Amino acid sequence: MSSDLIASARENDRSLNSDHDVCRSGKVGGGKIEFAINCKSACGYVEPRFAIDCKFAVETQGRQEQPSLDAISLSANARALVAHSLSENTRKGYKVDLDHYASTGRAIPSSPEMIAEYLAECAGIYAVATLQRRLAAISKAHRAIGADDPCRSEIVQAVVRGVRRSRGVAQRQAQALLRDDLFAVLDRLGDRPKDIRDRALLLLGWATAMRRSELVALDVEDVEFTTKGALVRIRRSKTDQEARGREVAVPFGRTRHCPVTALKEWLAFAEIETGAIFVTVNKHSHLLQSRMSGEAASNVVKVRVADAGYDPAAFSGHSLRAGFVTAAALAGASTYKIRETTGHRSESGLAPYLRTINLFDDAAVARLL
Repeated sequence: MSSDLIASARENDRSLNSDHDVCRSGKVGGGKIEFAINCKSACGYVEPRFAIDCKFAVETQGRQEQPSLDAISLSANARALVAHSLSENTRKGYKVDLDHYASTGRAIPSSPEMIAEYLAECAGIYAVATLQRRLAAISKAHRAIGADDPCRSEIVQAVVRGVRRSRGVAQRQAQALLRDDLFAVLDRLGDRPKDIRDRALLLLGWATAMRRSELVALDVEDVEFTTKGALVRIRRSKTDQEARGREVAVPFGRTRHCPVTALKEWLAFAEIETGAIFVTVNKHSHLLQSRMSGEAASNVVKVRVADAGYDPAAFSGHSLRAGFVTAAALAGASTYKIRETTGHRSESGLAPYLRTINLFDDAAVARLL
């Protein structure tokens, strides 16, 4: 959400409510709450102008009402656009990060010193990337209520630089599931409902290099079967929040494991003709109507690689995407054709996947020893 959609809270008329769990809402003229995030209990102010994931009831002339976008003085169309200004995953991420900040007894708005101390407390526990993400959420919460952003202060930035230098910024990456490893996993699957579903999920996820969120978001309507294979349309992705969409071609496989055949077998077995392709299967092998979550897709990878004798801790849902990129590069595919599948907009996006491979290409020492 952008601050120009919400009037700036008056600097000399901002109040804190101790019952708010995360974001102590700013107050504007007339006693209205300007902004609130993740509030848990009753709020005495009248008619919040904007609220995200709030659990409290607002007292309005003796009534208990749940704050919502309806409280904003905007047209229905404008409210709908504001509601879609952040993705669902972004809202969830802000909630988790702000919940953690609040659990330390700190409130928003905060001083630069408070945030600097928070980062120092967390530095030895959490990865640098985690701290940077939490700092972004705290910064967003301040800007949303029209408060000065303390995260941009020199003292906070100095602490961030100190954390980066002392802890390092290297991130643990999911191990790539290469083709032979994938086949070893698939060869362990049987013919139970979960096996049929997981075979299709693993093969399609690997062949299209989709992120787990993109994979579980697929509907039957997004797949067109042709004489050459399947054309899969990815309607929205992490780097395409405006839903321009893209298509990925999946030819018929030349090996014993064909992603197109596996997908057809799953759809026929589950009798899925419309809606979500990958649905939940319970422990009794009953197919449910609910769509699988991204976390569930990641768990499928972990469970299946463990069954095949691999260490599940090294793998995640991203292992399918990383495995395709690495295997395709090793097989000699051009980076342009790889990006055509993965959706990367530039060569730099592929660099983390190809770095290890490229290190051996015409290495200088090969000319010497």
